[in-house]
Amino acid sequence: MIAPVHIKKWFLIASALTIFGVASLYGIAPYGFAEKHLGIAAAHPNLVHILRAMMFMYFGFGLFWLYAAFRPEYRNPALLTVMLFPAGLVIGRIVSWFADGQPSPLLFFYLVTELIQAPLAWWVFRLPD
Repeated sequence: MIAPVHIKKWFLIASALTIFGVASLYGIAPYGFAEKHLGIAAAHPNLVHILRAMMFMYFGFGLFWLYAAFRPEYRNPALLTVMLFPAGLVIGRIVSWFADGQPSPLLFFYLVTELIQAPLAWWVFRLPD
């Protein structure tokens, strides 16, 4: 059986790597991302600004999760943010779905993965140290 401390560590590493990938999609080529995945042919510079800001906010969380994976005193606080981050996104996505209509397939995929990640992070958080 895998020790809970190793589950916490590897969960944080996997979460960091995942968020780095998602962040890169948003911010490295925001015009292409907006066109290909959101159906926005000519993204407004303000949308591009938001996407790049989101990229670095996501990088910030990812760096904290990666740091916490190797620092036991930060693991549980980091796991709480791994739970709260997608939980907040899920709530916003659900509100937007009802207020604005069905999202693009990619954003729906994000909704599903965030619905899985939030309770999974709670379960990992509750494992003994």
